[in-house]
Amino acid sequence: YTILSKVHSDRNVYPSAGVLFVHVLEREYFKGEFPPYPKPGEISNDPITFNTNLMGYPDRPGWLRYIQRTPYSDGVLYGSPTVENVGKPTIIEITAYNRRTFETARHNLIINIMSAEVDFPLPYQAEFFIRNMNVEEMLASEVLGDFLGAVKNVWQPERLNAINITSALDRGGRVPLPINDMKEGVYVMVGADVPFSSCLREVENPQNQLRCSQEMEPVITCDKKFRTQFHIDWCKISLVDNTKQVSTFQEVIRGEGILPDGGEYKPPSDTLKSRDYYSDFLITLAVPSAIALVLFLILAYIMCCRREGVEKRNMQTPDIQLVHHSAIQKSTKELRDMSKNREIAWPLSTLPVFHPVTGEMVPPLHPDSYDNTSMPLMQTQQ
Repeated sequence: YTILSKVHSDRNVYPSAGVLFVHVLEREYFKGEFPPYPKPGEISNDPITFNTNLMGYPDRPGWLRYIQRTPYSDGVLYGSPTVENVGKPTIIEITAYNRRTFETARHNLIINIMSAEVDFPLPYQAEFFIRNMNVEEMLASEVLGDFLGAVKNVWQPERLNAINITSALDRGGRVPLPINDMKEGVYVMVGADVPFSSCLREVENPQNQLRCSQEMEPVITCDKKFRTQFHIDWCKISLVDNTKQVSTFQEVIRGEGILPDGGEYKPPSDTLKSRDYYSDFLITLAVPSAIALVLFLILAYIMCCRREGVEKRNMQTPDIQLVHHSAIQKSTKELRDMSKNREIAWPLSTLPVFHPVTGEMVPPLHPDSYDNTSMPLMQTQQ
């Protein structure tokens, strides 16, 4: 295959710091750059995937995430830029891959982060966990708008912004089972300029805290305003009041992912002196080998040169013990010789005879060892 690469014109976007940024990578935008199907008039539906990275780096900035569920769905870039990135253009390289023709198309997305019109961050922030949504579903403008409308209805703020959206998988959640159309869940953080409403404060009362500790659903009066479209886990809601928090630690300043300059690499000099490894050889090989050889010679001397012999043994053994030993050996040899003669014919006295009164044949004296096939019967018995 011949892999081609086409470059689109740059696209500029202007998100605000502290406000959720969403940019959709539409497959229709790139289809025109790839060749059509071989058959004329056929609608092209090639599988297309995207790769996004910060220009000059292999990955995206820390605040920017990317998701594409399947090669036949659009990709989405989303995140919440920080104040540190205000005024610094962020160039994201977007490369589209056609999985049928192996062609690529590329263009740059220039993110110009603007300062927020209101004070950042908003002092009152609430994070909701929505169980029946995936992150790409929540990023849709109409769905996110419906959720912000429900939150505004129960909170009644003057200014309300979506600050960040995070998938439950990025928080350590598990992939749901593919049954009953289960969703992975998504965390949505919103900020407002007024204190939390009494409905949101109901999560903090002791009765609901006890129900949450027992893995029971808490009783929230405003839950019905979300239940029609969003199933919120009220036990996982987080309410943060920045007006009462006093920072006790120094805020960590995130860098740009560039290591500090350590100077130019200096290889070792070519004028190094050669090292003599002869002493190392003697210590590691020669010494253990010599010790092993000495031990082998000692063992060989003990096993071969220190044998006393049969004559010396007999001289140091009492005569009566030698006689007993000789008698035992002689008796053992005689028993072995007798065991070899078990196959000879039995004497005639052990052959079957007739009973003198009844005339019946009487078995031999050794019925267990008698073999009537190898011994002839007496033909002249009366």
